[in-house]
Amino acid sequence: MKKRILLSAVMLLAALANTFACTNLIVGKNASADGSTIVSYSADSYGLFGELYHYPAATYPEGTMMKVHEWDTGKYLGEIEQARRTYNVIGNMNEFQLTIGETTFGGRPELTDSTGIIDYGSLIYITLQRARTAREAIKVMTDLVQQYGYYSSGESFTIADPNEIWIMEMIGKGPGIRGAVWVAVRVPDDCISAHANQARIHRFDMNDKDNCIYSPDVVSFARERGYFNGVNKEFSFAEAYAPLDFGARRFCEARVWSYFNRFTDRGNEFLPYIEGDTDEPMPLFVRPNRKISVQDVKDMMRDHYEGTPLDISNDFGAGPYKMPYRLSPLNFKVGDKEYFNERPISTQQTGFVFVAQMRADKPDAIGGVLWFGVDDANMTVFTPVYCCATKAPVCYTRVDNADYITFSWNSSFWIFNWVSNMIYPRYDLMIGDLRSVQRELEETFNRMQEKVEETAAGLLEKDKKAAVEFLTGYTDETARKTLDTWKELGTFLIVKYNDGVVKRMKDGVFERNSIGQPATVIRPGYPKEFLEEYVKRTGDRYLVK
Repeated sequence: MKKRILLSAVMLLAALANTFACTNLIVGKNASADGSTIVSYSADSYGLFGELYHYPAATYPEGTMMKVHEWDTGKYLGEIEQARRTYNVIGNMNEFQLTIGETTFGGRPELTDSTGIIDYGSLIYITLQRARTAREAIKVMTDLVQQYGYYSSGESFTIADPNEIWIMEMIGKGPGIRGAVWVAVRVPDDCISAHANQARIHRFDMNDKDNCIYSPDVVSFARERGYFNGVNKEFSFAEAYAPLDFGARRFCEARVWSYFNRFTDRGNEFLPYIEGDTDEPMPLFVRPNRKISVQDVKDMMRDHYEGTPLDISNDFGAGPYKMPYRLSPLNFKVGDKEYFNERPISTQQTGFVFVAQMRADKPDAIGGVLWFGVDDANMTVFTPVYCCATKAPVCYTRVDNADYITFSWNSSFWIFNWVSNMIYPRYDLMIGDLRSVQRELEETFNRMQEKVEETAAGLLEKDKKAAVEFLTGYTDETARKTLDTWKELGTFLIVKYNDGVVKRMKDGVFERNSIGQPATVIRPGYPKEFLEEYVKRTGDRYLVK
């Protein structure tokens, strides 16, 4: 099959990618540098206010009902029976280190059930309040949609605990039909995996009950609807319920490719699939060529295909300052032809992002760390949020009634957006200043982790409540410190780069001349390559005569 699959599909997939454009990266415990299971998630959607959710542990009388509102829109969907006991949840991790992330693949639109009560977001946070392990979570999730109906379109879930990581893909059965068809596959401990808005489970071993679980009708339903007519062993969930097209390949699977390219030696092997020269999909999981650290995953979430054939930081679209971002929509038309922009892992419309670290060799209260940030992963700072935390830092909430259209100087979401939007237009000129502060903060938090956890472990032996209060306080302190530092960074940047010039610095402070006045400014102008292209395009219009 040649490179350009029907480009008519680009419009639809671009719209989906703008609305549901998340990325999950996965590292098995034997593939990680410290023996932890690691998963990441970026919630990428215009209109999403980045915040850290908290659901406290609670007990409820029998018969209590809970209202379900769609996570994306707040729309009321209905009521379900509340669990008698729920667990503490901070962000997308609960007190037992169970973590759930997602990416939306959409799939066949006729299978969405608008009468269902459980949407994908509610399914995540309700399950985190009810399950202790990944396997238990799979049962809770599938039981919930079977009982109450699945409201959303096709979804890939990452479901992880300190010992196991599973990918579950689910799609409804159509209007008014309760339940969903789904399959869950365990990622081997020595492997990495990822998904990014395209279904990735193809053929699966129906006889391996330890590592593969699926709905009884996952194949038969596809036969009934005419999506599949082969023998069972040839069944592919992705091909049946989310057929591949240009957008799914280039906007979605390409992000998975970038991750595999970075941590395996198989990038060139898989590139023809991304470029449309073959339909042979990438494996669901692969073995990395080295051990992967939590920091490696944080840095991977900042990826823009740098140094690869899909690199977007060096072509004309990057502008004079090599900005590795493209304005949406992903596709555009010139004359009667459709074109597209690459869609990397890091994107400006991120609401929040996390890298979850889950460790079986530590008590749950200490072992589970949700490294959390708001706004673009490339521009954020991942601060440690311990899974036992009994409250979210105020700066990660809707402080001062902040939301997507209400600014607050006390909101981390808005301060990080304020800084990143200063840098985007002059990226190559300014990113170094952000990177040095970002690196210093993250390295500090990484260095502090062992000492903090030693202190918490000592407290835990004597008084669990004291240990929880200590880690909750540390979670709050690092978030507040980061917010204050980012405010300082923002004021520094506006001073240093105001009006397109650069203020001179010496020994970390702005220079003054011999009489105490600000030193003369540096006028960087445009890079040589941009000026050459500028003259090429304008000819002699600006030639000095």
